[in-house]
Amino acid sequence: MSTSGAGEQFEQEAIVKLYSPAGLARLGLALLAACGLPVQAREAPPKNPVPAGTSTTPPPEVPGKAPPGVPLAPPAPAPDPGAPVRIVAGASATLSGGSAAIAPSPVTAHQGSLVIIGGGLRGDNADVWQRVVKLAGGKGARIAVFPSAAGNPERSAQTIIGYLRKWGADAFLVPVAVRMAGSDYRKNADDAALAKRVREADGIYFAGGDQGRITKALVREDGSQTAVLAAVWDVYRRGGVIAGSSAGAAIMSSTMFANPKAVLAMLQSGLADGRELGPGLGFIGDDVFVDQHLLVRGRFARMIPAMLAKGYQIGLGIDEDSAMVVNAQREVEIIGYKGALLIDLSRAEWDKESPHFGVRNAVISYLDRGDKFNIASHMFTPSSDKAGGRIDPSRTLGRGAVFSNDVLGNNAVIDLMERLIDSNQEEAIGIASGNPRASGSEVGFEFRFTKTPESVGYVSSVAEAYSVLNIRLDIRPIEITRPLYKYK
Repeated sequence: MSTSGAGEQFEQEAIVKLYSPAGLARLGLALLAACGLPVQAREAPPKNPVPAGTSTTPPPEVPGKAPPGVPLAPPAPAPDPGAPVRIVAGASATLSGGSAAIAPSPVTAHQGSLVIIGGGLRGDNADVWQRVVKLAGGKGARIAVFPSAAGNPERSAQTIIGYLRKWGADAFLVPVAVRMAGSDYRKNADDAALAKRVREADGIYFAGGDQGRITKALVREDGSQTAVLAAVWDVYRRGGVIAGSSAGAAIMSSTMFANPKAVLAMLQSGLADGRELGPGLGFIGDDVFVDQHLLVRGRFARMIPAMLAKGYQIGLGIDEDSAMVVNAQREVEIIGYKGALLIDLSRAEWDKESPHFGVRNAVISYLDRGDKFNIASHMFTPSSDKAGGRIDPSRTLGRGAVFSNDVLGNNAVIDLMERLIDSNQEEAIGIASGNPRASGSEVGFEFRFTKTPESVGYVSSVAEAYSVLNIRLDIRPIEITRPLYKYK
């Protein structure tokens, strides 16, 4: 694995600022050069984006070069050697462009924590279960378990309560579930005694299943909060923890997928707000979109059209048996088995009138377990095993084309991003298509991942694990002739 020697000369913590003005990147690179460290200079891409609403066109063939007629950004002034710039294991990395920073949602004082689990949480995943109990107060903490989303609420609640008790919590069932036998969920959701018991809890846990059942059970038909939902919010504002897996993760943002089509079908025919998208409970704030089962099911590709349709600039998608822990300062820590994707659409361009989806200049980053990202400040901190492992672009391992014939496949997008960041290639291509034996032509999609001067990679010192930041992503429809192959 290739690593930078800079980590031996600086502290072990590494912080990279995402989405800041491009001048900071040039300043950081200049300081690296002044220290005698290897850097690879590239021209900055143009700062004048194509206006929104124009047709999607292919990305430039040469990364980092301005198209004809568009001047390159002027060079940055010489850095001040005495300026208070903290560079730990490499220079600050930024996105190109000059758009305004994303305005975070206001954070209420004494706000609690979120544990957003991507589904498929194993009973032996101590990192996640222990964190939920710890954030609720540790041994003896009272955690209210909502099996509202489950197809079999009793069984789901019994399993979750058992795991939470195993790790020391005093967990109990909240009987507000659409499919709970012998129970009136509407009556229970407004029961004053039950609401009082929930309000006195130290934490909340939402089970997986169908997220639409959660909002159906806890939100009145007129859109107002039931007494039990108001009690959940009281727990959160008081400093308690709200955890949720799968469907319980989907409700964390103010918009969630309700009854969506398959990912490829959504790209081909679009999505309908009100049928495929619906209101979530919004614990994470109104400025961040959340999705789950992300890498295993290739759902990053459905996040992008949903975010564009609802005006989100930042999206976080967490994979199975993994979790994003969000504290009151809006710092996100990745724990568990795998990681999360961070999608930034603050400078994305798309044609919403096109019959098939396409987007230019989206930015995608992979946050591995142990990594941290602050939603408010946009600061990234790699896990301790990657702190000295910033990849030197001149000492990459991979050679040759980087591509995937099934970019929506299990973990395919992460495999592609990891191979790209540690290779001598500037771009990688992924293809999404349907049945290869179908007849006639089909609309498929090209996913073009491009390294920019702001792209950064870290590699672990103890495992073949990467963190990959600031990869440009362009998606455009393509025609695929069927059948894809013939027997000889």
